[in-house]
Order: sequence, then structure tokens, then C-alpha cells
Amino acid sequence: MVDPTTCVAFSTVESGLRHTVQALLKEMSGQRVWEKGLMRWSLQKRLEANPACSVSLVRVLVRELGKLLQADDARSYTHTIPVLHTLYYVVMQSGVMIPTSVYQAVFECVMKLLTLPSPYSAVALSTVRSIKMEMTTPGSLYHRRVTAEQNLTLQEKVFVLADPAVFSAPLEAAVRTHLEASVFLRDASTMEKNVVRHVLQAALGPSCRSAVLTRALEALGEHAVEKYFQEVSLAVEESLKHGAAGRANYLNRLQHIYRDISDASQEEQTKLHRGVAVSTAMPYPEINFLLWRDKEDLWSLLENLAKCCGSDSTTIEKDQSDSVQSEDSGGRERRDLNEGDFDDTSTDPTPTFTRRNGFKTTKRANAPPRPTSGKTDAFPGGSPGRRHTARVVVLGDDRVLGTLSRAYRSIRERESEQPVLSGKLNLRLYYIPVTSPSRSSPDSPCENEGSRLGLASFLGRVDPWYNSNINSLGAAISKLAGKSVHMEPVEPDVFLLDTLCYYLRCGTQPVNLPLYSVKMTRSSCDVVEEVFVSHLEAAIPEFRHLKEKFSKEPSVRRKKPSVEVFHSVMSVNYTEISLSNREVVKREAAMAFGVVMTSQPAALASGEHHLSVEFHSVDPGNNTTIQTRNISIRALQDRTLSVCLDKDSRSTYTGVHRVEISPCLHPGCGVGSRSTREPLFSKYLDRAMHLPINTFTGEPSASWCADST
Repeated sequence: MVDPTTCVAFSTVESGLRHTVQALLKEMSGQRVWEKGLMRWSLQKRLEANPACSVSLVRVLVRELGKLLQADDARSYTHTIPVLHTLYYVVMQSGVMIPTSVYQAVFECVMKLLTLPSPYSAVALSTVRSIKMEMTTPGSLYHRRVTAEQNLTLQEKVFVLADPAVFSAPLEAAVRTHLEASVFLRDASTMEKNVVRHVLQAALGPSCRSAVLTRALEALGEHAVEKYFQEVSLAVEESLKHGAAGRANYLNRLQHIYRDISDASQEEQTKLHRGVAVSTAMPYPEINFLLWRDKEDLWSLLENLAKCCGSDSTTIEKDQSDSVQSEDSGGRERRDLNEGDFDDTSTDPTPTFTRRNGFKTTKRANAPPRPTSGKTDAFPGGSPGRRHTARVVVLGDDRVLGTLSRAYRSIRERESEQPVLSGKLNLRLYYIPVTSPSRSSPDSPCENEGSRLGLASFLGRVDPWYNSNINSLGAAISKLAGKSVHMEPVEPDVFLLDTLCYYLRCGTQPVNLPLYSVKMTRSSCDVVEEVFVSHLEAAIPEFRHLKEKFSKEPSVRRKKPSVEVFHSVMSVNYTEISLSNREVVKREAAMAFGVVMTSQPAALASGEHHLSVEFHSVDPGNNTTIQTRNISIRALQDRTLSVCLDKDSRSTYTGVHRVEISPCLHPGCGVGSRSTREPLFSKYLDRAMHLPINTFTGEPSASWCADST
């Protein structure tokens, strides 16, 4: 008979958790930026302090998903992303046995989300497979994530690159102190004990006495702990290989390991104090923080990591299902192309692509996601051909993303000529927006600096969960500069570390930012080729003072500028995108002395990437705006242009006679490679390159774009 007081206690716990989850979702639409993200972090710390409430929280989250499904409103689906990610994180972190009935309720509820459009169905699919894997092999999600982050069965490195234009010396020191605290909070022996304890408790449940196991592990020597850690890892690996058929054998093996640990440490346990402190928090990965002064720094980091991988990478036949698996979520994500993978074929179950004869092939790109048998997914640490992963987090504003896009393009070009990273390394890119007060001078070559968080705003609109947790983190980081880094607190502030780790673990869905190629011909006839991701400004510097003069005068006193003068200053050739989505070639000399181009990614442009181009005239009343993907600008009368990329004065080019802008293509997919190809394949050869920034939601579908506008 169930104790009524126990039922009341459970009801009280679930009621409190329900209010917390509802407040968490309400926080997403709040106006106070600095408070966003705190609710999720508080819930995470609550679970770490009391893992027993994990089951109640899972039930609450399932009920919330049920409400969202019943609402049958496209806009209400926004909350499904945070609920799914919270559900995944709870299951991975909990460390307690979750009843099969609860798992089944989760599975059935999330399966219904697969009928929704992307991105909801993509995240739901990943969650379904994670839950299915955890049902088959309890504790495997925690095990695979920790062993990867701690470089045990896999090699993962986290690099945090900060833009020196944003990070002052005090801010750099403060952030470095907070992030590099992860080194002092990591201990290999303690981590192995936590993994063993977590897996045994999640799999064996009540038959595994937590207090007894904790004391037994503390009593063992390092060699004994290492031995049992390896046995648990082997059991997890083999269970994942055999799928549901291996569950019974998996539980039996863990039961034997539990008994062996208890017997081996029986004598030593009497020497221990009965109250042994246990940390249920996931250990932090090693985080390498540095100022990013040169775009070549990224290549050096990746090259050094690739050398550590060795040359023993092998190729095995990949599962050719409709979807591809993500190592982060323990499941498969519906992604057709992942631009962070360098090689042609891979044993890594992360999304990848295959390039044959200059074009990439995918399978049923528009097919709806569907779960597949867990038997097809092998344990990631068991394959000798697994590639290492570099997780690169950039801190800054639009300027650092511009630097990242140029470094990324350079890396792809190098790999197309002479593979160094291919077959050895995965690259995952993350972005945390941080900005500083504008300190631009009137002589700055980038006139329209304004807000440098244009791409951060775009990512926040596409992914409200990213907006709540990551965009809001920038404000918290900026405040660190005012805090003393010399005084060591009794308890370190781990909010920044925890949020960064949450982003790395759950931010598995990329948003592809289009890159644009810039070909600049200078007066010396030399040609410079670059790329930009957010913004380009081209102007004739001599006319800027006229614009400033006209902008200060009342409109009634302005004189109409001479058409002849402006027709002789700049000529423009572009292909305009019309309302009917037809491209019309136009050749005209705009009555302007400058041009400002802003990237409009597909998610904000009804599924079509393009540039919004504003022609600046001396008289603002004559400014015009067009939409295009290809444009050429030429300065006349022996004048030259000043070109600034991504609002970054460090990426400014002067003495430019001609500028040609077009979508940036993958190396080897340009026009020059067509000569030996059939015309039939031209649409595959002209594959535009994108910068894949990991988020929680990922690339939205065309229907999502239509619903959100």
C-alpha cells in the first residue's frame, strides 16, 4: 500500500517543478535581458543537488509537450525546442533509474512531434533516438558525453577564441579566470568514480544502494577504480552495439560489477567517514581560452589537434539512412549537409557529406525524419576510425564572425588542395555574442558601424532558446570586467562555465550563414579575394563630407545634386531579384557615392539567401535599395573605393577600382571546374558555401519562415 504522505510529497515536488518550467518558458519572452538564462541554470543546479526529482521533472515536461501538441498553433511550437532540450539534459544528467513506463510516455509523446515541420521535427527526432538509446542502455548518454569531453575514449578539444577588439585587458583576465577554472575543477579519478556510479545507479535502480556504492568507490585505489571504469565502459559499448537484444546481458554485467566493487572495498570502507560528499554535476571539459589576433591561429590549432589524432583513421561503410546521427545528442539529426566535416567519407556518426566528382550527394533531402533501429548505431568510442572533434567557440560581435568566415574559407581551400584535417577531425562552430561600446571615430573607414550584433539578433529570432541562453550571456560576460579577478571566492562562480557547457552539449543544430565572395581590383591591377558574412560597405571617401553636410541641413534648404556628377562617379551592374522571384540584369550608374550591403539569410527572406543593397546618395532622399545576389561596382573618373567588410576597420581595403560580389562557392565547385563536366551537373557544382553556427533549433524550413513572418 502506498503511503499517502509520500504521494503528497511527490505531488508537491511536481507542482513546484511545473511552476518552474512554466516560468522558464515565460522567461523566453521577457524584456529583461540579463535575467534570461538564469532560470534554466537554476533548474540545472537544483537537479544536481537533488537528482531524485529527475523523474518528477520528466513527467512535468511530458505533460507540457502534451499541452503544446493540443494547442495546434504553429506559434506555440516555439516552446517545444526548450522543453525537448531540457528533457534530454535531464535524462542525461539525472543519475537515477527512470521507470520504463515514464520512458514509454516520453517516447510516445515525442514521436508525435515528428509530424511537425523542421526545425521542430529535427530536434524531436534527435530526442527520440536519445531516449531510445537510454532505454536500451541506461547511463549511456552520460557515459558517452563525459568520456568524450574528458578525452578518454574520444578526443574532444574546446577552444574559446575572443576578439581583442572587444575584450579589453580586464575583461580578458576576468573571462580567462572563469573559464580556465575548469582545469581546477577536473580530476580524472573522481570523474571515473562518478561515471561508474552514474551508470550503475541509472541501470540498476533500487538494487544499487547509492550510499554503499559511493563509500565503496572512495575506498578503492586508483588502479581498482580504473579497472572498474574500463569494465563499465566495455559493457556500455557492447550494449549499444547489440541494441535492445543486449539489454539483459548489460544489466547482468553491471550487477556483477556492482557486487565486485562492494566486495573488493569491504575491508577499506570501515576506515572511511560515513558522510562522503558526492557531486552529481557533470565534470567540465578542458577549455582553452585565447585572444584571436590572427585568422591563421585557428588553422594552427586544428593542425596541431589533427597531428595528435595520428594517421590510423579508417573508413567503414556508413549507414545510408535518411538521417544522420549526432554525437552530441546520442541520436540522429535530420541534416543533409554538415559543412564542419572535412573529409569525403567518415566513420563518425555525426552529419557528413560525400563529394563525388566535384558535387555532393545526399539521400532524400526532403524526406520526413523517421526513427531507425538502434542496432545500426555503434558505440562512438568503440570504432577505431572515429575522428576527433574540435569545438570552436568565438566570442565577439559581427566582426569576429567575419574573421571566422575568412578563416573557415581559407581552411576549406587548403583542404581541397592538400588534405590535412580530412579523415581525422570534425569542426563544430559556436558563437557567443559579446560587444563593447562603439569607439569609432569620424575617420573610421566603416561608416555604418552602428550595432555590431546583427547576426546575433538574427540567430535569436531564428532560435528563441539561443536568444534566452546565449544572447543574454553576452551581457553577463561584459559585466565581468568590473569584478576583481585577484580575489578568489570561497565558491567559484560557475554560471559562465555551466552555460557554455550546456551550449556545447545541446547546441547541435547548425544555422548556415551564407558567405559572399568579394573580388577587389586595385589601382595597381592586383586582385584581392575575400569573403564577408554580414555586411559590406563600399564608398568613395571624398564624398563623405558632403553627406554629413546634407544630413545636418533641413530638407527644405537642400539643393538637388547634379545627376551628371553622380553618373560619372560610380557605375553598377547587378542582377536584381524581382517580386516574382525572377532575376533581371540591370546596368546603371546609380546616383550614389557609396553602397552598403547587408546579408539577408534564408530564414528572414522566405527561404532565399540574398543581399539587401542600399545606394547612398549625398541627399538621403535619393537613397534606393535593391535585392540581389550578384553585383559589380566600379569607380569612375580615376577615383577609388574604400571597402570595409563586416563593420571591421581591420578588414578595410583602399585604392579599389572595382568590386565584384557573388555567393561564395565551395572550393572545386566554381565555374573553372565545369569544363570537364556535363551541363546536367551544373546545379551541383555551384554549391554555395555557408558558415555553420551551432544553435539549439537549427535551420528552419520554408514553411517555418512563412509562419514566423
